[in-house]
Amino acid sequence: MALSPRLDVRQTQAPVMTPQLQQAIKLLQLSNLELAAFVETELEENPLLEREDALIEDDAAPSEGESSAGDDGDAAALTERETLSADEAPLDTNYTNEWQDDPFRPAGGGTPAPRGDSDSLPGIDQTMASKVTLREHLTEQLDMSIADPTDRLIGRALIDTLDERGFLSVPLEELAEQLGCETDHVERIVTILRAFEPTGVFARDLIQCFELQLAERDRLDPAMQAMLENLDLLTKHDLARLRRACGVDEEDLADMLAELRTLDPQPASAFEDGNVEYKTPDVMMRAKQGGGWEIELNNDTLPRVLVNRAYYTEISSLTQEKDDKAFVQERFQAANWLVRALDQRARTILKVATEIIRQQDAFFRLGVTHLKPLILADIAEAVKLHESTVSRVTTNKYMATPRGMFELKYFFTTAINNSGEGDMHSAESVRHKIKLLIDNESPKSILSDDKIVEMLRGDGVEIARRTVAKYRDSLKIPSSVERRRMKRAAV
Repeated sequence: MALSPRLDVRQTQAPVMTPQLQQAIKLLQLSNLELAAFVETELEENPLLEREDALIEDDAAPSEGESSAGDDGDAAALTERETLSADEAPLDTNYTNEWQDDPFRPAGGGTPAPRGDSDSLPGIDQTMASKVTLREHLTEQLDMSIADPTDRLIGRALIDTLDERGFLSVPLEELAEQLGCETDHVERIVTILRAFEPTGVFARDLIQCFELQLAERDRLDPAMQAMLENLDLLTKHDLARLRRACGVDEEDLADMLAELRTLDPQPASAFEDGNVEYKTPDVMMRAKQGGGWEIELNNDTLPRVLVNRAYYTEISSLTQEKDDKAFVQERFQAANWLVRALDQRARTILKVATEIIRQQDAFFRLGVTHLKPLILADIAEAVKLHESTVSRVTTNKYMATPRGMFELKYFFTTAINNSGEGDMHSAESVRHKIKLLIDNESPKSILSDDKIVEMLRGDGVEIARRTVAKYRDSLKIPSSVERRRMKRAAV
């Protein structure tokens, strides 16, 4: 049979990524601060959008012709007690071609407006933060140095306590109580973090900051230690007493003072003008009297905008040219869509966060060792959304809790089977159990991987020996043979 070209007409159905849907999906991925920057751009470009707080300042109540996110429920005031029954259909779609080229182009009901000279202006992504922050720098080192999820959680909490100098601003006992763990555990982690760059971070005070820097240079001898303990004499310019306290002659004292001048009293100063980047929560939760949790969006960072329908009616009646009418109509559609998308985003985030809190209730009540296994599909099924939607909602979103600030993605972990009928165990909690067993093993009775399997099974954790070995390796813990050799050498 001869082959020949021909034309066929076929009808097929395929998802269409409209600009409005692209915008709604993109808004889901933004944090509240990024969203505020995006909305600020929209307010500048769309004359029919108006900031709600601007109307409040002018003592002008919304007219009958105005609409806001409150038309479908006030996005900024949503709490767990309110109904979360908005239609998620526009957002609950597994699309992959999401604005690959221009993620921040203007929203609209029709063709986007020409860019004009806007290419010369800095984009939103450039405006946010171009430099590496101290928090990012330390978190990268944390992820490379510590594999245990519980230890990483404590490490991130310690990073969040740093002040503008890079010093700890919260007592370790207080942080341990907040996280629901032992103070010794926090002290063990902070010892690891004090080896991070820049040297001197995580110090309690200036003296310890200098001690860390001198120790790294192998210059923390008894004389330098005595100088640090008598810095008050240096501030008084009492060099004679300082020299006697250090037990050195004038020449050595001069060398020590020269060394002291090379130290950095504010190790965080090289990052973002010395400021630590503090994460702003998108969701707030607190314990309610009588039990349970109260959950709400962070109103302080959530942008609230209105569509000024009265102004739209006014300029529509005055506009005669066809192109002008089309522009006004396009801006009106874009404004309405943005308000609806903001409301939809707020409801979706709150719904997902509420379900995460419900499923991880033991973690919030009892501490880090009670983190349950949880995957995106569990939340997606519970709230009747697609997994891709849940993934977008939990990306770059932070929740302030009684146990600290956590990214929503933190609560998703893999599961380990239970040998009984109880709940599954998260991989993170199993790693933590393995670490605790090895940390507490006797030098005379080093635990083999088989013995750890036996002990975990006695605790209701069904796990294979090779999995124990894999988790032990991920925690950078040597084998039982190596540990026995090391502990014998230490004795």
